[in-house]
Amino acid sequence: MSRVVVCGSLNMDVVVQSARRPAAGETLLGAKVSFLPGGKGLNQAVAAARLDARTAMLGAVGHDGFGDTLRDFLADSDIDSTGVEAIDDQATGIALIQVAQRDNAITVASSANLHFTEAMIRDTPRRDEVWVAQFEIPLATTEAVLRAARVAGARTVLNLAPLVPHPARLLKYVDVAVLNEIELSQAARTKLRSTSPSRAIVAACEKLRRRGALTVVATLGARGAIVVTADGPTVIPGLKARIVDTTGAGDCFVGALASQLATGATPVEAARYANAAAACSVERLGAAPSMPTTKEVAARLARA
Repeated sequence: MSRVVVCGSLNMDVVVQSARRPAAGETLLGAKVSFLPGGKGLNQAVAAARLDARTAMLGAVGHDGFGDTLRDFLADSDIDSTGVEAIDDQATGIALIQVAQRDNAITVASSANLHFTEAMIRDTPRRDEVWVAQFEIPLATTEAVLRAARVAGARTVLNLAPLVPHPARLLKYVDVAVLNEIELSQAARTKLRSTSPSRAIVAACEKLRRRGALTVVATLGARGAIVVTADGPTVIPGLKARIVDTTGAGDCFVGALASQLATGATPVEAARYANAAAACSVERLGAAPSMPTTKEVAARLARA
């Protein structure tokens, strides 16, 4: 298995659970709070490592207690965190996550994540590695990482989340682009809903393939996923799950997909596995702490 390198954000997730979300101007008592490691980059790295991929994390935190906690969590998860920089005069990123009625709303204060530059990256891509990026760090850093990985012969995965304006050339560095229906709708400039027919999802994915991405994966929550390659589309049905918290499910999918690409799996094979991993993750609270093990994913696939 080759190495998975994730370049992205690290946040402390402040998770507030309540029976419902408060109305504007309302104070709602009786909620429960948890402090859990998160950030798209960290979540994806943890997902890959839990699934037995040799994993490294590149990113930035502040010189504070949250930053120390996140680096300790990476070490405890057997993830190489030597590429995580502690930045002076910047706080560690924080995500405020409101969980109510089996859904979530998230507000992010990116802080140190927005100060992670290309100059801070000491790791060098190698052929056959899998390099993963998202849009929660500066776009210039993400583009530099993907370009260097492509030149080195590594495989590249870009999670276009949260979607931000980006140069058309960026997708030319991407082997596998992963995005949900909202991000796909924005990226393809096409009106899509969670109930949109598969043909509409496929057509939007093809638009991104024409811009350069070799494979486009649309994650559709309970509906599963659709993978579009040069050979055409493959629909991957959703798996039943007892939903506790959907936070991090998309990150679990990306990290699990990367772990399987590192074994030599095809994008379709990797997405089938990632679909099962994501179904496991929503049955526990939190993002990084909810990432499943290889044994748990195998059990879910056996029941599919």
